[in-house]
Amino acid sequence: MMFEILAEGFVSERQANTPTAVAAMPRCVPGADGDLICTYVVQSALTVNDFVPMVSRSKDLGRTWEERGPIWPQLKNSYSIVCSVSRAPSGELILFGSQSPIDHPGETCWSDATQGIKQNELIWSKSIDGGRSWLDPRVISMPTVGSAEVPGPMCVTRGGRWLGPYAPYHTFDSHLVVDRNQVVVVISSDQGKTWAHTSMLRFDDAQSGGAEAWVIELADGRLLGASWHLNHQDGSDYPNAYGISLDGGMTWQPTRSTGILGQSTALTALPDGRALFVYNQRKHGDIGVWLALVNPTESDFGIEANEILWRAETATQEGSSADHFSWKDFAFGEPSVALLPDGTLLMVFWSIQPSGRGIRYIRFNVRGMSL
Repeated sequence: MMFEILAEGFVSERQANTPTAVAAMPRCVPGADGDLICTYVVQSALTVNDFVPMVSRSKDLGRTWEERGPIWPQLKNSYSIVCSVSRAPSGELILFGSQSPIDHPGETCWSDATQGIKQNELIWSKSIDGGRSWLDPRVISMPTVGSAEVPGPMCVTRGGRWLGPYAPYHTFDSHLVVDRNQVVVVISSDQGKTWAHTSMLRFDDAQSGGAEAWVIELADGRLLGASWHLNHQDGSDYPNAYGISLDGGMTWQPTRSTGILGQSTALTALPDGRALFVYNQRKHGDIGVWLALVNPTESDFGIEANEILWRAETATQEGSSADHFSWKDFAFGEPSVALLPDGTLLMVFWSIQPSGRGIRYIRFNVRGMSL
């Protein structure tokens, strides 16, 4: 086995049939003061448009956690917000995501008829005190038609450029034509004052597109982006897609296949130039969260190892097909991995399993590797 499990448990455990019973989209980063900061979102039930971003902290490298509550308590009744944390080389913490207004309590954020998300807008925020306080959300003008599916955090490069990936999505308007054959990245070279955009990934098949995209800066300065690649017509999976930029994200090399047939993705850069690629597996092979060690080039993903890290008890809550169309029935997802100050790694993901529900963590080593 490539991995040595050191500890596992819950960052935040939620009980069924209680307020904010569903937790999702966890992301964890080390703070400048040695604390770990984990952000995630909670909602009263799946598909309800009442996402509330939360933050938890750990002072002992993830062994114990303290939930600190909503990031913006003053906004929780007026905006449904999803966002993820990242850390800039300067030590500042950045949030990137989306928000949509709450017009009526209990309203839905999802349309089965259009397979669309309620119209939203891109946002960012910043903390200079280790995540204890945050700027109110700043809006990024949407550069494409439609809503934005934004699970990935902002990538802040060593040169100070900000890059936020998202997948264009249908809205509730069935007449709106959305270019879904791409993953877009918004780019700012002046810390959020102005923004440009480009297609990070582009898909040739008219029925295919991306979801749950991610972008990182590798040790040599290249940017690596990846996403779930799926068929929007029948909900099936293609191998995950990736792309590389040689100029700080302004242009991207042709989109390539990772060769890995998984679902939602996340990336972590390693000091030696390689990367970790973490993904869900609900359909193809052993069910759970997998992790691949990769050394990508512009033409090959460079898979050196690919193993399951966590085995799920069940892929779905009610036994559905686990196709993308059945996302409301998924029983785990959205994993991400952080490199900790002591060289160990921490994976967080959401889980609705017989053994517990909430935000799980697994702290682990990669055998034989000094990080």
